[in-house]
Amino acid sequence: MSASLTLLQPGPQTSVQDAGRLGFQAYGVPVCGALDEPALRLANALVGNAANAAALELRLAGPVFEVTGGPARLALTGADAVIEVEQDGQTQRFGPWRAIDIPEGARVRIGPLRGSGGAILGFAGGIDVPVILGSRATDLKGRFGGHQGRALAAGDVVGLGPSPLHGPCLELQSPPSLAFGGTLRVVLGPQAEAFTEDAIATFLGTAYRVSREADRMGLRLEGVPLGFRQGADIVSDGIVTGSIQVPGSGLPILLLADHQTIGGYAKIATVISADLAAAGRLLPGAGIRFAAVSVAQAEEARRAQERVLAQQLAALVPVRALARVDHEALLRENLVSGVVSALESDEGRAAMDRIT
Repeated sequence: MSASLTLLQPGPQTSVQDAGRLGFQAYGVPVCGALDEPALRLANALVGNAANAAALELRLAGPVFEVTGGPARLALTGADAVIEVEQDGQTQRFGPWRAIDIPEGARVRIGPLRGSGGAILGFAGGIDVPVILGSRATDLKGRFGGHQGRALAAGDVVGLGPSPLHGPCLELQSPPSLAFGGTLRVVLGPQAEAFTEDAIATFLGTAYRVSREADRMGLRLEGVPLGFRQGADIVSDGIVTGSIQVPGSGLPILLLADHQTIGGYAKIATVISADLAAAGRLLPGAGIRFAAVSVAQAEEARRAQERVLAQQLAALVPVRALARVDHEALLRENLVSGVVSALESDEGRAAMDRIT
């Protein structure tokens, strides 16, 4: 029997995600999947899963849950947070980017995320929910996939797939930097000609800010409105993750994993795939600038990202054991050799005579 997670507190928006539901956009089905795919792959590697195993995606803060039905192994990636494991009145605290063995009956609390708006919590065996159209990812808008087609709620019980917990826990000793440099690289188009030259210059030359209207579907941006040659509307065509639509307001919308499959607004640019994880980590209020690159440069950036990820996966090592202090053993030992009292040495007695 495999372990299960009983949700005590779900977190702001905790959902089941994998690499996404590919191949069904022609039928109006969004891809969905993890906003930070490299973090998903690292989390799965840390716990011994295939790269596409389903995990929990956390937003802003993590859940509180109890492990039942057996032990579990987990790993948090994509953000910095404190992981508290409580059992029998004792609490241990761990950090991210490493696997942690959780005994049956333990309560786990994932604290607020730092350095990122989202994180991935992977489990050995993966999250065991039904496969729908080739994926376990949650489509929050369509209300299917994942756990009952929605974000997790208090009282939910989520099963883990079978996985023998053998071998040491692994860690990534040099985690990737989560610092956002402020710039997302884009390839202009596919409807760049729908915008004036001034609009293109403004788009590439000024800063935008993520508005409060930000979710897994996309980020509405605030800043200088962009002008059109003839208007925002086009004949609806396909949308990919990273497309930047510009509606009649002139303010861009950066579309993320849960985006619709077609749209009728002109798209000024597309964020390159190597920068999508950084876009998915952004929070309301974050500033963004856009820099245009060629298709060839975008492809090389993705190859470079894959090389770095391969190096990180190859660099996973067993967790370094922390030395434990046995206080009772220390008290039984005489740890001081030689003089233990000033009065027991000639020099000490002479010094005391001078003082007295």
